[in-house]
Amino acid sequence: MDIGQWYRSLPRFTRYWLTTTVLLSLLCRFELLDIWSLSLNRSMVFGKLQLWRCVTSLFVFPITPNTAFHFLINCYFIVQYSSRLEKDQYGRSPSDYLYLLIVTSVLANIGGMLFNVQFLMDMMVMAITYVWCQLNKDVTVSFWFGSRFKAMYLPWVLAAFEFIFHFSLASLIGIFNGHVYFFLKFQYSQELGGNALLETPQFLKRLVPDTSGGFGGFGVPPESRAPPPPESPWGRGMALGRN
Repeated sequence: MDIGQWYRSLPRFTRYWLTTTVLLSLLCRFELLDIWSLSLNRSMVFGKLQLWRCVTSLFVFPITPNTAFHFLINCYFIVQYSSRLEKDQYGRSPSDYLYLLIVTSVLANIGGMLFNVQFLMDMMVMAITYVWCQLNKDVTVSFWFGSRFKAMYLPWVLAAFEFIFHFSLASLIGIFNGHVYFFLKFQYSQELGGNALLETPQFLKRLVPDTSGGFGGFGVPPESRAPPPPESPWGRGMALGRN
């Protein structure tokens, strides 16, 4: 497979995300764009209503000789885990995946403003990786030096390395954002028996129609652990229309 075929094989929103990130970051690297006019800046967003920063800060990354490898690792994780998540878990409902990106983007902006993080790529990548790992927690993944462990531990290992080597909380905030989405989308309804709290809006469903309908694929949401409803003292009864 050549690079053109590989690029076209990426799922739609993963391809858009990767392309926008690489293009914006390279344009800033070669000083064709001013990176500081695209970064998240709380005073500029609220004081001067430069609202585009809430979007551009999701994609732009400051590439320097010291951060280039980190940028490539982030791009690798987008290709690996965003692609798998979009193709396997949300393949039949791309609007659900788009809504996942929107929710985690909003949470990343909130986290960035609270903790003064100007570039949100780390948060977004970690949030998407966390969701994939939770839906595929028993899958064995490979890490540096040939180490192998269950996917559920991968985000915490990555966040630990990020904190140790860069003293950055961005990955931990990304884990929190991913967990908020995962809890509201799956755990609250599946494990606690509550109502679904993160249903994809209908306008997104119309904009990006389902291909077959519903959530499905390689990973599945956690099985329900909610207690069953109390049984009637008159017995289970029989539903009308059944044999």
